[in-house]
Amino acid sequence: MNIRIMKKLLMLSMLFCLSACSSSTSAKEDKPEEQPKNVYRNPVINYSLPDPTVIKADDGYFYLYATEDIRNLPIHRSKNLVDWEYVGTAFTERTRPTFEEGGGLWAPDINKIGDKYVLYYSMSRWGGEWTCGIGCATADKPEGPFTDHGKMFRSNEINVQNCIDPFYIEDGGKKYLFWGSFSGIYGAELSEDGLSLKEGAPLQQVAGTAYEGTYIHKKDGHYYFFASIGTCCEGLNSTYTTVVGRSENLFGPYVDKNGGRMLDNKHEVLIHKNNSFVGAGHNSEIVSDNAGNDWFFYHAVSTKQPDGRVLMMDKIEWKDGWPSVEGSSPSTEAEKPVF
Repeated sequence: MNIRIMKKLLMLSMLFCLSACSSSTSAKEDKPEEQPKNVYRNPVINYSLPDPTVIKADDGYFYLYATEDIRNLPIHRSKNLVDWEYVGTAFTERTRPTFEEGGGLWAPDINKIGDKYVLYYSMSRWGGEWTCGIGCATADKPEGPFTDHGKMFRSNEINVQNCIDPFYIEDGGKKYLFWGSFSGIYGAELSEDGLSLKEGAPLQQVAGTAYEGTYIHKKDGHYYFFASIGTCCEGLNSTYTTVVGRSENLFGPYVDKNGGRMLDNKHEVLIHKNNSFVGAGHNSEIVSDNAGNDWFFYHAVSTKQPDGRVLMMDKIEWKDGWPSVEGSSPSTEAEKPVF
């Protein structure tokens, strides 16, 4: 072998080594940082699932429903509150509610009443504050299929503007529904099956005109009234903020820490925006993990990817009789629920 050939082979060998080393280094640099097994990151679902509602079903899964940015009202399920799978929709084009022409299905609320899963929903269109209303549907299983029972009432039938955002609660052996959006939050007793307003039951206003997205949680002798203020749906300009008040009675008066009434639009701020997420609001029910920790879901707009309102989850801590979220703002990552 002559010297010229030997030099060429040596050069090729060196180039190969350099290329291999470079590829190895590049692979190490490009490899994403592994997430610790006990940590989750927000959003837990990185596509639009506004106004979430959640329930732990008889099959051991948590089921989550949301406003129909996925048409016909999407359903997801999870064993651990972090890893979610898409199940399907509550309705089809054939079975979806129709009482509000051109209306969308917004802000559902899922419950188990007797042996049925009952899904309350809003049906509305932008600007339809006097024709919108609340309906309900039932199913034998949390994944459906749901049978629509039609509207329970419309705004113009009960003379309450903007009847959307239903929330169901049982208290003292009776069933109640609360609802409303920036025109006062109202509540009333329901029929025994929970599918209609109880005949003759009065409507009672429990909060002022600053709120929508009601959720009431009973704990240690107090009722905690969660709601959202501000604008929900303006992308990075959304000002949605989650707030809370409390009362010793279901129908109030709900007050802040200084005694200011939610009827007068006084409240405590629970979650506000931060550099990563804005428009944080319309929270779900509180659910617990196997260690007794409390968690809830809500939607927010990511400042990095501001398309839609993504699904968020954070832990609720209870301090001096009030709920709190660490930093009073959405987490980017945190320790997972215990299951």
